[in-house]
Amino acid sequence: MAGSGKHGARSESLPAFVFWSVLSLAAAAAQWGATQAGPYVTYAHLRVPTAPSAAWWTCTGVLALELALVIWAVFFAPDRRAPRWSAWVRGHLATWQVLVLLSALGLSRAKIARPLEATLAEAAVATLLALTTLAVWVLAAESLPSATLARLSARVERLLGPAGARAENGAAVPEPGGPDRWAFGLAGIATLGAALLCWFAYERHPHVPDEVPYLIHARTFAAGKLALAAPPVPEAFDVDLMLQVGERWFSPVPPGWPLALAAGARLGAAWLVNPLLSGLCVLLGYGLAREVASRRAARLFVLLLALSPWALFLGMSFMTHTWTLCCALLAALGVARARRLGSEGPAKSIGWCALSGLAIGVVSWIRPLDGLVLAALLGLWALAPGVLGGARVAWGGVASLVISTAAVGALVLPYNRELSGRALRHPIMDYVDRVYGPGKNDLGFGPDKGLDWGGLDPWPGHTPLQAVVNSQFNLAALDLELFGWTTGAVLWLLLSCFWRWSDRSVRAALFAILVVVAANGLYWFSGGPDFGARYWYLVLPPCLLLAVTSLGALRERLGAGAGRADAVLLLALASTCCVFIPWRAVDKYHHYRGMEPGARELASGRPFGRSLVLVRGERHPDYASAAVYNPLDWQADAPIFAWDRGAEVRDRLRTHYGDRPVWILDGPTRTGQGFAVVAGPIPWSEVEAQEAR
Repeated sequence: MAGSGKHGARSESLPAFVFWSVLSLAAAAAQWGATQAGPYVTYAHLRVPTAPSAAWWTCTGVLALELALVIWAVFFAPDRRAPRWSAWVRGHLATWQVLVLLSALGLSRAKIARPLEATLAEAAVATLLALTTLAVWVLAAESLPSATLARLSARVERLLGPAGARAENGAAVPEPGGPDRWAFGLAGIATLGAALLCWFAYERHPHVPDEVPYLIHARTFAAGKLALAAPPVPEAFDVDLMLQVGERWFSPVPPGWPLALAAGARLGAAWLVNPLLSGLCVLLGYGLAREVASRRAARLFVLLLALSPWALFLGMSFMTHTWTLCCALLAALGVARARRLGSEGPAKSIGWCALSGLAIGVVSWIRPLDGLVLAALLGLWALAPGVLGGARVAWGGVASLVISTAAVGALVLPYNRELSGRALRHPIMDYVDRVYGPGKNDLGFGPDKGLDWGGLDPWPGHTPLQAVVNSQFNLAALDLELFGWTTGAVLWLLLSCFWRWSDRSVRAALFAILVVVAANGLYWFSGGPDFGARYWYLVLPPCLLLAVTSLGALRERLGAGAGRADAVLLLALASTCCVFIPWRAVDKYHHYRGMEPGARELASGRPFGRSLVLVRGERHPDYASAAVYNPLDWQADAPIFAWDRGAEVRDRLRTHYGDRPVWILDGPTRTGQGFAVVAGPIPWSEVEAQEAR
């Protein structure tokens, strides 16, 4: 911000920069420390607890101090910034744009909940804290001495490269190219980060109910089978999203993700699959970004991708979304290359479109709705001239895209027929119809939609109003998890629309986001708080593109002080890596939803041997945490974990496993901690006596 007049002087001092930087990190830690989240199925909320602890009061005190110091520095200090900052904002944002930004901040800073007054108060406080964080970042950046700033800018330019050229319409001029050391380095960081989170926070153990059948499904495929033999006592081996049809037992979820996970399962390292895919996403994202933007923008794009908490935590998990994103990036890269190389000959266009269609087809095996959305978006991009660079794809390439998409997508039809009896009927639909009722999980609106999941499903049925409410849930989750900044993410996405609306890439990114949001609005469930707005995960690349665009536009508007935008970005990323990711890993995802690997650890440290292990507790998390470690063969020479559901079920288990000694485990919901051995090994004759005790 250029200074002028009485209040134009800017105080520059390295100690002041250090002070404001440390304050920004301390305040970020205080804000997350005062946030109620925890390892439960709940959204993060900034609220006053019923019995505030000393830690909560400390966090509140730090935030109050931050606010007081900002008010003093902006309005009362000798070099008060208020006039200069106000003039800069008026010069670069219209009044209506400021009002829209403030409204969007309020809408995204808190998930709608009852009572509404509490939500409005939470949103107002969170918005104030976001603006305070932004002010501290600016104060820190303005405090950097000019000589230090020059050295910082030179280093950033060496890392990211110079700002790319822009066309007359303001659009970025792409700089195509393959991965370089920057991309490979960030891919390694993403892989290592996700792997470390999986090892230490997630403990290489499933936590979301969906992950248990994914792993069983993957091990089934790794063994060369489509289904397993039905368990001898189905009630004792009851796991969510596992379906028994006759003598076969299988997971009805789409096969795309379990097939990829099977490669890791075959090597005994299923937990490494998503971290490796996280690194591959960075490489593919870099290739795609260079097709539509400058090299500097592409490098910033993958920097934000590699450090995004949303991407890292999904990369830590056993969920489907990282593989979906990987295929989606490959598909988009194929269309981008086809648009650029099509003029060199039809063969290149056809080849890249065929690769794109293959990737879209695989997405349809993983998440069918995402496959449909991706096919529509990339089909439109292939046909649209002048959008995100290149010419529209020739008709031969379009035909290749359509044919390869359809051919690969159709490979799932024999699989469907084998498991559901009908090629056009996904087994998951049979499962939901049997367990919850016909049509309840279908897309669309109506009073029969939904599974009545309490606070996660606001009202019975599904209506357009509920679709809007679900979208607000996901908007709040995206604002929190995309970057992990206390300013939120929505602010930065909107600035790109205000400052670069003439750029077709901005309009294309916004259109892609709206299509994903609208498509998911047809589904009754928002996706819940597991791993952010995970049903919206396809919006990650366009959101990153908008953020990169807004940061580039900010540098242009700062003119000679462009390097101060780099300082703000570095402070934001430091907050992500040093504060948000550790907080979220420990507070949210360690033993998330009560799932923990105690059964695995007990089995490795005790000679369970060829025994039957009765697990006492709830279906989830107690039995689900143990069931994932069952062998595929119900008579294997290994421990068999069964759910203890009472005397009648135990009697039936005895008829099948009467020759095995018995161990009894209490699950976390019974112990209040982890798994505990109650008894064992004991003969069956002592089981009832033990139960009585």
